[in-house]
Amino acid sequence: MKIGFIGVGNMAKAIINGWLTYGEVKAQDIFVHSAHAQNYRKYAFENHLEPVDSNSELANQAEVIFLAVKPTVLPSVLAEIKEAVTTQKRVLVSMVSGVSLAEIKASLGAGNHELLRIMPNINVELHAGMTALAKGEFLSEAHFDELQGLLNQLGKTTLLPEKDFSTFVALAGSSPAFIYLFIDAMARAGVKYGLTKKQATQIAAQAVWGSAAKVLGTPKTPWDLIDEVSSPGGTTVAGLLAMEDAGFMSAVVKGIDATIAKDQEKH
Repeated sequence: MKIGFIGVGNMAKAIINGWLTYGEVKAQDIFVHSAHAQNYRKYAFENHLEPVDSNSELANQAEVIFLAVKPTVLPSVLAEIKEAVTTQKRVLVSMVSGVSLAEIKASLGAGNHELLRIMPNINVELHAGMTALAKGEFLSEAHFDELQGLLNQLGKTTLLPEKDFSTFVALAGSSPAFIYLFIDAMARAGVKYGLTKKQATQIAAQAVWGSAAKVLGTPKTPWDLIDEVSSPGGTTVAGLLAMEDAGFMSAVVKGIDATIAKDQEKH
């Protein structure tokens, strides 16, 4: 399968890097183009990808086209590739935040265009990503299965209605930053008590990694697992109560609320 990326920003690079490191997609089967020639050509050269000179040329070369551009430039991109997409039956995979499948379909005009909307998170680069999928009405089951298989090479996927994408953005797209903040706060507490920042960060990060693996590997709820770690009258209970007294859970929920609200401003 020949795969094209229009736009080669951080998320596109994370997907490509993930495939090249952990997946089965060959570098010579990936075509790239963006408005920033120096960026995409250098990246293509370093990773043995196929750079092309225009969006229309990419649409002529690639069977599946990932749209990884800003919402403001999407209309002009779709205008450039419309003919190739329509006549050559290309599959479009949109990573464009805040733009619905219906809006893309309207821009392309008449035709049973095969569309898939996705929302990955940055951890796809490490084969530890989470990607939401929303199927367009004309996307064939065979193409959907093939694309889901490709994205599963980068971690996990989940099928979601588009109305839930803003919630997904908060829980998976933006949340790595929240988790980095938590790890850094833990590490700073370790520094307070005499550890080096590097050592404290490694300890905190490994604890978060292992705890996440535990949640994913058991049918128990996170609250059940909290109870397993919390001995009566022990240190963990004291820490949990202090965090809750400082509003830990409320702060997390408010952060999710604010992220969803910001994402929905674009709709």
